[in-house]
Amino acid sequence: MQEYKKKAPEELTKILEEKREEVRSARFEKSGSAKKNTKSVSLAKKEIARILTEQNTRKSVAKATV
Repeated sequence: MQEYKKKAPEELTKILEEKREEVRSARFEKSGSAKKNTKSVSLAKKEIARILTEQNTRKSVAKATV
């Protein structure tokens, strides 16, 4: 979580898009073949949640200071 606090908002958005694409592609791989690494989907979803939490925290802080 600490690593996301140091990143710029544009970087967070880019990482978020990459993680969402990773989950999407893993979902299609899973349906088309035998299970490979199901834990990677779970980890990617957790990373997405961490990024969204950081973005929402920044928005809340910005509103509170206005």
